[in-house]
Amino acid sequence: MAYVAVKGGEEAIKNAETLLQELRRGDPNISELNLEQIKQQLTLAVNRVMCEGSLYDPDLAALAIKQSWGDLVEAIFLLRAYRTTLPRLYYSQPLDTTKMKIRRRISAIFKDIPGGQYLGPTFDYIHRLLDFKLAAEGNTPTPSKSKNLNIEENFPRVMTTLEKEELVCQEKIEDDKQPFDLTRQPLKLPAERDARLQNLARADEGFLLSLGYSTQRGYGRTHPFAGEIKMGEVEVVIFPEELGFEVAIADITITEAENVNLFKGSKEVPPQFTRGYGLTFGYNERKAMSMALVDRAMQAKELGEEIQGPAQDPEFVLYHSDNVQAQGFVQHLKLPHYIDFQAEINLIRKLQSEQKNQQNIEVNGEYISQELIPKKSQEKSLGNIGKLSK
Repeated sequence: MAYVAVKGGEEAIKNAETLLQELRRGDPNISELNLEQIKQQLTLAVNRVMCEGSLYDPDLAALAIKQSWGDLVEAIFLLRAYRTTLPRLYYSQPLDTTKMKIRRRISAIFKDIPGGQYLGPTFDYIHRLLDFKLAAEGNTPTPSKSKNLNIEENFPRVMTTLEKEELVCQEKIEDDKQPFDLTRQPLKLPAERDARLQNLARADEGFLLSLGYSTQRGYGRTHPFAGEIKMGEVEVVIFPEELGFEVAIADITITEAENVNLFKGSKEVPPQFTRGYGLTFGYNERKAMSMALVDRAMQAKELGEEIQGPAQDPEFVLYHSDNVQAQGFVQHLKLPHYIDFQAEINLIRKLQSEQKNQQNIEVNGEYISQELIPKKSQEKSLGNIGKLSK
């Protein structure tokens, strides 16, 4: 739908677009923001747009942010729409995150983990105070003293330690089963975990953050430990059948989060730790952690747990988490609904008229409003009517 019924028609729409372009550009005396600046200095915004737009391309994500005037949800919409025009040439092989070039890796369940912990770039340990040095032109940060920003070692998963002692549930992997493809198949309920994880990967970060928080506050009893959180580069590999061997096509930055939750067990499942999993494009730690929280919450029915919160309801989560669909349905309210509203006006007038008639009583064959009859007379008349009815 579009604004075609507003006064002025096509000319008004063109003028509205021109005004938007002027405001988006800002003061022409100030240098225009270029895509490389957005990529380099607004990286977290670019990462979010790539993740929720389900397309890994920093250049296009930066363009979408610029075109959308900094509105990230609109930028995600633009990138998602563009992605639908691209051909699907190959499916990549599963990512091997144990071979990640680590830039950040932490665990909250063990102090000493195989390969060690790397704090990496993070807001976690800084004061939340405005840094006015950033407002000064030519501000140059102090170079990092870290020798290795990308640690190219094979790190075993932290969860492997618990798996060896059979303290954590084993992931069920069916090698011959084709994973669900949310970009080509409509979501159906009940949805299996692969479909749910795909939905969560491109779900709105704020929505998942709120749902994850709700589980920690008691609406789902999901208060986990961070088993392992890491960020770095992984190799994307495809297997062209015409070549007969694997080919590495790119290195991409991802964030992976794995939570562990205490589970008291059921008739079918022994007491153990259960998992929640999250994986996102780019450095997107808060989204990955929220995803892991909600992933675990949606396993409640499978584990025989009582459903106590919205995060445990797959239908509620999966059908309301996509910000492209959500913003479209909300913003369509701005479009003309003149005919629909006129129909509702007529309905309200009719209902008000019927209600008013019901409040009148019959006196000498005529309907007179109760407001015009003294209260005592109303009681007497109603009393007589009651006697006649008996």
